[in-house]
Amino acid sequence: MKATSSKIYLAVVGPSRPRESILELAERTGTEVARAGAILLTGGLGGAMEAASRGAKRAGGVTIGILPGPSRRDANAFVDYSFPTGMGEMRNALLIRAADGVIAVGGGVGTLSEIALALRLGKPLAGLETWQARVGGTAAGIKQAGSPREAVAAVIEALRAAAGEDI
Repeated sequence: MKATSSKIYLAVVGPSRPRESILELAERTGTEVARAGAILLTGGLGGAMEAASRGAKRAGGVTIGILPGPSRRDANAFVDYSFPTGMGEMRNALLIRAADGVIAVGGGVGTLSEIALALRLGKPLAGLETWQARVGGTAAGIKQAGSPREAVAAVIEALRAAAGEDI
């Protein structure tokens, strides 16, 4: 699954009002996305989305926000490119569709919907202190990672394995 621009697009999803430890985890995840040379996709607002974007920007990365509202002004200060959708929570589908892989950090029900979409679309998915999905008693496709670096590496490795080539 090679992205058209040869860059990998990784979505980091998480709550808009997380506890401090999740903010720190999201920021470190954004940093690792940038260090891996990937482009960061988020929902573009505050909380975990802003923390991930801040981490990516501080590490020299590129950030994209897929916004739920109709205005670019709603994007957090660390978003390079914002795409206002005016679709509310339905923008979650656009975010996950645009990503090559997904990393869930913490999360409420919005994050759960993004996880479900990633599973439905067969996107490589790693989690950090997030939901665990089980179907019939079997874990359902979320690689529970021990660190942001491990989460990013797991998703990129899954993309490489699926592509059968270096990406």
